Parts: sequence; C-alpha cells; structure tokens
Amino acid sequence: MPTEPRRPDDGALASLDAEPHRRRNALTGEWVLVSAGRTRRPWLGAEEPEPPEDRPAFDPGCYLCPGNTRVSGDVNPAYATTFVFTNDFAALRPDTADARLGEGLFRAEGTRGTCRVVCFSPRHDITLAGMDADSIRRVVDVWADQTTELGSRYRWVQAFENRGAAMGASNPHPHGQIWAGDALPVEASLELDAQSRHHAETGRRLLVDYAAAERGGPRVIRDADGWLTLVPFWAGWPFEAMIVPIETAARLADLDDARRDALALALQDLNRRYDALFGRPFPFSMGWHQAPFGEGDPAVWQLHAHFYPPLLRASVRKFMVGYELLSEPQRDLTPEEAAERLREATTA
Repeated sequence: MPTEPRRPDDGALASLDAEPHRRRNALTGEWVLVSAGRTRRPWLGAEEPEPPEDRPAFDPGCYLCPGNTRVSGDVNPAYATTFVFTNDFAALRPDTADARLGEGLFRAEGTRGTCRVVCFSPRHDITLAGMDADSIRRVVDVWADQTTELGSRYRWVQAFENRGAAMGASNPHPHGQIWAGDALPVEASLELDAQSRHHAETGRRLLVDYAAAERGGPRVIRDADGWLTLVPFWAGWPFEAMIVPIETAARLADLDDARRDALALALQDLNRRYDALFGRPFPFSMGWHQAPFGEGDPAVWQLHAHFYPPLLRASVRKFMVGYELLSEPQRDLTPEEAAERLREATTA
C-alpha cells in the first residue's frame, strides 16, 4: 500500500517561491503558473467600484424579497428563513429533446435539467458573513435536501453562489443557485477521474489524504471541529480557498447535525475573513462539489467547496485573460502569502 502523501518541505518550497514556477492541481491534473511579486507592478487599468454601503432590509423593487412579484408574475411567499423556487430564466429544462446530432468533429446533444434559486434570508441587506450560525445552518440543510431530491433524477447537482456584481450576481439579495443536469460537466469529470485513480491506488480518498497532509501547514486558514479551510497548493485565483471535511463524506447529506453545525461556523468564518481582508464586501463564486449520482462509487469522492474570488487588491481584480486563456492559469502571489493574509484578517 502506498504511503500517505506528505506536505512538501516548506523550506524548499520557500526558495522556489521567489522564482516563477508551476504547481499541479491534484484534483484536475491541470497546472498553474506562480509568478510571485507581480502584485508590485503599477496598475492603470480598470478598478472595481466601491459597493453600496447601505441597503434596506426590505426592497420593494427586489424580485427576491418576501411578498414581491417576480418578472414571471409569480409572487414570493412571506418567507421567514430560506426560500427555494425554480429559476424564471433557467439555463436547463427538464423537457429538452433527447437528441444527438453529428459525429466526429461536429457533435451536439440535448441535455435535461433544472435550475433553482435559493434565497438564504428574507433580509435584503445581509450576506452569509452577516448571518448567524443557525441561519447559515439552515442554508446547509437546504443544500443537502435539494441535492438529495435532485440527485434522484439527475447525475450532477451543483449548488453555488455568485456574490457581488463583480462575479455576475444580478441581484444583491443574499441568494445562490442549484443547477442539476443529466450530463457530467467537464470539471466534475476531471475530479472524478483523479479521485477514482487515487482511491484505486491507495484505498483512500484523495482529499482526505490532502487535508491530512496540509494540516498545520502554511496554507491553512482555519482548522476547527473537523473542517479545514485552506488556500489550495494549486490555487489559481489570488485568494482562492477550499473547505474540506477532515473525515469522509461524499455529499452534504452524509453530514450529521454536529458536522453541519461546524460547517456553518466554517462558512461564517471564511465569509467574514474575506470581507475583512480589504474592508469591503468581497465578491466571489463558490460552490459545492459532491459525488455524482449513478456515476461510479461515491466512496471515492470527498465533499468539498471551492471559493473563487477575483480581487487581487481592494479595487483591482485579477483578470484571467491572455496567457491564462490561451495557456494556463497564472497567479501573482503565492498561496502561502494569500493564506497568511486571510489568517490575519480579523473576523470580529
């Protein structure tokens, strides 16, 4: 049986950090170019505007607030905690024709699915960072329940949140989405292949081994109550992060009450650290990667959440353009530096 993976020697890695180098993403097999020090270059490009400081607790013009009418004409209930509804402009539909067209270089196929909106809170003026742990726990339960329900019909269930206009959020009301489809997306397929290979070689889950190797290391942001928050060794975005359970779990529904309570605290902590980093609401896209349904053995998969924030400085975002689009991702500060800055960000 192969030995358990160990964290790379921090001293040797530090000497490499001063030079351009590449790091391999163990989950996908892809590579990222690390070019530390480029944050010092002058910036004369676009800057992100300051987000509005104040929002009302209830906005009569918001189509997600309780009791308001949406564009579809449907009226939201007077919900008091969370609220889930089918997206009025869904990117996937359950009635798509089951068709396959072409062959060779020209192939297309119909795909079925559904898209739902999850309102985290009835309050318009709050985010997960400002919600208490009990309220966040209710969101965790919704993610888990929705995943189980949709997984009975679809192969892949993707729960995610786009936070902030910089990440394409069309409405500031605290909400996320859940898309479910009958196809296994590219990212999920890559992660499934990597985790399956690792399990076949070791008998263990890749991310359980990875979390064990990272604990106590320079990329860890928080390690508490069975949940590890860290900047991945292979992070592409400046302050990218992952949340991973220390013990095995393939999906959110596998978590008992104690682990869900602890997850709510981990989510609250990371959201608050992000906001504290630059003293402003921090935009990001985040999402849960859970074991696919009807696709191999779920025991090879470890539940995890990805956070992809675009900001490099308080008002400067990282653009994935040029070399990043045409070659591979490139980052301007090391994951170790990013984790240190997030550890130092106060959550009070």
